[in-house]
Amino acid sequence: MADYTLYTNPMSRGRIARWALHEAGAHYGQVIVEYGPRESKPEAFLKANPMGKVPTLVHHHASADGRIHDHVVTECAAICHYLAEMHPDAGLLPEANEKADYFRYLFFVAGPLEQASISQRMGWSSDDPQARRMLGFGSFELAVDTLETMLADRDYVCGERFTAADVYVGSQVIWGVDFETLPRRDAFIAYADLLKQRAAYRMADRIDEDLIAERNA
Repeated sequence: MADYTLYTNPMSRGRIARWALHEAGAHYGQVIVEYGPRESKPEAFLKANPMGKVPTLVHHHASADGRIHDHVVTECAAICHYLAEMHPDAGLLPEANEKADYFRYLFFVAGPLEQASISQRMGWSSDDPQARRMLGFGSFELAVDTLETMLADRDYVCGERFTAADVYVGSQVIWGVDFETLPRRDAFIAYADLLKQRAAYRMADRIDEDLIAERNA
């Protein structure tokens, strides 16, 4: 039995979780969840995550007495950090002096930046100062400028070393650059290109691209 079960779809944020699994060197199995009516989704998936969202990661963890306990993790940023915690030898956790940047930008991108990007695409942005305060990210331009400032003087979120935060932040930047949900600024392009060279990224990406190709064949 695999240590983890990944409920995913190759055309979803499940690609982030798959990349994280490969970076952690985790042994996992997959269940592809198709988009469609709720009743068409696997019962075990809905039991694990009543929201019916992918990715959903189930950790089949053995206790000291040999019994298997299932621990469910959802939300991509949480999955990335959870895998880093469960696989400390992979070197994905931040050192003490890296934790401020690690947690700051992991949650900045999972919160304000993603909200800003979605609001921009949906046309929900507002020029009203009070509305901007309520939105929590100010404006799309401010959120993007903040991300660019972070990446301008470093290779990775924590400086010179890759961590689990780069799986999440990097996925958002790669997607943003490739599909133009972010402006194609030099710092974003350089960061995306650097991360695409990682063996774990390439392996995970190839699996999802092959799944898409099979579906379209």
